Amino acid sequence: MKKKTLLALLLVAMICVFAACGKKDDDKKDTTTEATTAKTEEPTEVTTEDTTEGTTVTTTEATSEDTEEEDEENYETGDASLDDPRNADEIGEKEILVVSFGTSFNDSRRFDIGGIEAALEKEFPDWSVRRAFTAQIIIDHVERRDGEKIDNVKEALDRAVANGVKVLAIQPTHLMHGYEYDELVEEVAKYADSFEKIIISEPLLTSDEDFENVAKIVAKETAAFDDGETAVCFMGHGTEHEANAVYTKMQETFANLGYKNYFVGTVEAEPSFQDVIDKVTELGGYKKAVLRPLMVVAGDHANNDMAGDEDDTWKTLFKNAGYEVETDIQGLGRVAEIQEIYVAHLKTALEANEEQ
Repeated sequence: MKKKTLLALLLVAMICVFAACGKKDDDKKDTTTEATTAKTEEPTEVTTEDTTEGTTVTTTEATSEDTEEEDEENYETGDASLDDPRNADEIGEKEILVVSFGTSFNDSRRFDIGGIEAALEKEFPDWSVRRAFTAQIIIDHVERRDGEKIDNVKEALDRAVANGVKVLAIQPTHLMHGYEYDELVEEVAKYADSFEKIIISEPLLTSDEDFENVAKIVAKETAAFDDGETAVCFMGHGTEHEANAVYTKMQETFANLGYKNYFVGTVEAEPSFQDVIDKVTELGGYKKAVLRPLMVVAGDHANNDMAGDEDDTWKTLFKNAGYEVETDIQGLGRVAEIQEIYVAHLKTALEANEEQ
């Protein structure tokens, strides 16, 4: 009887753990990033309460299945040793913490995220630039696979406190004010008494000027395809957050600027792929579709959902509809003019803080 009771309790506990994990995953959906984990990542999450900070800390444990799948990854993501995790200590009293969702694609992390970090470092030589990712699942995956340790937000903030940082400036690489940005602001607020000043800058698409600048930049990047027969289609992530409206606004911005052959869709929200291909077909005259991510980081969605060879990818669906297809897999973060927008946002935030 005792054995039966024990087995029943264990079964209930296992169901609760899996249910909690599923809910947490659903609650963490975001656009930002525009970069997500590789499809092989399915670790077990264990949530514990940190009573000293009053926060909930989630850790991710690798299973034997995770490790086997990582060993069988059939794609090349680049050399992790060339990436700088930017987690050194003894950094001085002024720090710029660059916060990203993160990606397990090493080259994308190095060029897309690292490109923004390097641009900020060049523009603000008196500040130490450090990195944090919000996606713990990516942090754990990269550490298991490549041995590279990247701080999560809490670890990065604790590191800044331990290093004696007095002025902390935070530059998110997020595309918009979505869930990830909101949660970042909430986490940073817990450290209000740990620094003399905390300045939080804006994500990429904030003002009307940002939308116009980004539209002009990506149009310039893809100008070679403006031949009257090519539809340039951008894939965004999509979110349930109200900030998902940025994709419709970007489509409107393209149209207002005269870029009639530019189309915007998302993987997980609206506008959908079907909305995109319906518009391309409705306008007519297009023989070719060029696909490019409208994401700061070209990670799993860009490489697999957009440019992959499976039946439901954007590339395959456009081909099946009779279009010649070309994919251009690079995130916005590696484009110098996009990096300049982040630099300008941080400059504005720092100047506004000085005026207070």
